[in-house]
Amino acid sequence: MPYSDFTIPELKKKFGLSVNEETNLFDNIAEVEIPVTLADILRRYLPLSLNLNTEKARSELIIAPVLTEFKLLYRDKVSLFSGIEFNVDDAAGLRGRCDYILSRNPEQLVLTAPVCVLVEAQNENIIAGIPQCIAEMVAAIKFNKSEGTPLFPLYGAVTTGILWRFLKIYEDIVYVDSAEYTIYTPMKIFAILTHIVLNDRT
Repeated sequence: MPYSDFTIPELKKKFGLSVNEETNLFDNIAEVEIPVTLADILRRYLPLSLNLNTEKARSELIIAPVLTEFKLLYRDKVSLFSGIEFNVDDAAGLRGRCDYILSRNPEQLVLTAPVCVLVEAQNENIIAGIPQCIAEMVAAIKFNKSEGTPLFPLYGAVTTGILWRFLKIYEDIVYVDSAEYTIYTPMKIFAILTHIVLNDRT
């Protein structure tokens, strides 16, 4: 089954997970400066993406530029993958295409050490994208273990482009951030991505 077919009850039962929805994961993370290029892109592209009002427009004009500028800023530490097949465990149903994956490794020719998966919310529905995100996170954990690079915790995000909601798996607990962040505060989103990919080792 593809990642998008999972439900939260299925994920809890199949992988022994519990869910915590009451933790503000990044309340203490201070905002950081964003690249000047990204600030200019958002200033110019954001109004157009809102007027076009399609998932494709928000993906191309908001999500992709944010992640691309993050990759370029940390090009010697981070890799970014978009729209790749991530077939990890057919028997467990962990297969399908991932919208975006950030890895803690600069190599772009092959995926190694995924640390954060990002799901584009369909129909602007963040909640509906959470099970898919969790399934991809579980797959990333299995992938890292099989490659001998276990990285904990493992993070995910579901985004409409405008709204971003982050998740974390640690010791079989899925933490769904109690807060959502908006692209109108890109400094916070960049700070969270920086913390996830470069700083968090707990």
